[in-house]
Amino acid sequence: MKQIYEMKGAGHSAREIARELGLARNTVLRYLKSPEAMNPKARSRRGSKLDPYAEHIDRRMGEGLENCVVLLRELRELGYDGSYTILSEYVRPRRRRRQPEATMRFETGPGEQAQVDWGSLSYRSEDGKRRSVWVFVMTMGYSRACYVELVRRADTAAFIQCHVNAFEYLGGVPRRCLYDNAKVVTLGKDEAKRPIWNQRMLDFALRVGFEARLCREYRPQTKGKVESGVKYVRYNMWPSIRFTDDADLNGQALEWCDVVANARVHGTTNRVPWEALAEERPHLGRLPDRATLGPYLRQDRKVSRDGFVSWEGSLYGVHWKWVETTVQVGERQGTVEVWAGDERIAVHPRAQKPKQRFILPGQWSGLPRGDNRPRKEAVAVQIPAGEVERRSLDVYELVAGGVA
Repeated sequence: MKQIYEMKGAGHSAREIARELGLARNTVLRYLKSPEAMNPKARSRRGSKLDPYAEHIDRRMGEGLENCVVLLRELRELGYDGSYTILSEYVRPRRRRRQPEATMRFETGPGEQAQVDWGSLSYRSEDGKRRSVWVFVMTMGYSRACYVELVRRADTAAFIQCHVNAFEYLGGVPRRCLYDNAKVVTLGKDEAKRPIWNQRMLDFALRVGFEARLCREYRPQTKGKVESGVKYVRYNMWPSIRFTDDADLNGQALEWCDVVANARVHGTTNRVPWEALAEERPHLGRLPDRATLGPYLRQDRKVSRDGFVSWEGSLYGVHWKWVETTVQVGERQGTVEVWAGDERIAVHPRAQKPKQRFILPGQWSGLPRGDNRPRKEAVAVQIPAGEVERRSLDVYELVAGGVA
């Protein structure tokens, strides 16, 4: 309304100004009497449904959670009934800026390939200490159906166990699995730059019937589907995990696979992974029974003189007759199994903290007692260790397709 003052200074009357600018005469007079009327008061901001939850959002973003899908899930539990759009508009300007990376995508046919990776996820325990757990992710190349498992060990036995669980969950074995250069798969390269395979892992691949391949070194983009899967787990599943024991932890992971990851419409394929997996399953190979795979899933341990085997910082009892023999220990569905060759000699619940001690019912039954005679020592019995089948290195070259 600067024109009002310019016309007034030029000698025009209020009536003439009103007529020229198409305003009411009283409006012109009001501006001339109160110049501050030209600066209208800012409208008060309307309240948002998000306001009561702003503190929660800011705190979670400060912890590194910027995924609106996860935030919305948490806010719904707190009573928020607003839209995703309001939340997204609030979060967008507060996100940390990231440098975009260009990658080239490739697709595979049904049953052709699964991509596998380890990732480390950290959390703060009840005692306030920072701890970590390993996450195994297998993603089917065609359907994008995924399996997630959380484990405490990053050794070959745990890695193989995760494969078996994944194949059972997904419904079969793909023709090849693609890996990065993790030590559970490859020990490095020889002088000719060829992979030095972990023989136990490679023998497992041959027994199960899939080809092991490596992505190009320093090029994890060649394994992009699972790299995205690890990121998806870290930012979508992990922030919602509620820590109890390890068995419940994996129960939550499977529930997330069932109702979130594999039930959504995938952003690339525009299909629901569960539905695409139904098409893929007829193209998958059959998984051998667990009895055949048992030797790959266990670790050798020697039974102490007091009848216990040490595994992951806790002690598990066996019958005294196995004292000072070598047995095999493995984990299955939240339990710890002890085997002597093909015989399972003890089953215990898995320890939830270090230095737990589990006694087997009847562990010392029949143990000779001293009665003024020298105590009879338990005789060590040699039990076959269920060794992994040995094969010519030429066979390994056939099953290991080399570098993708």
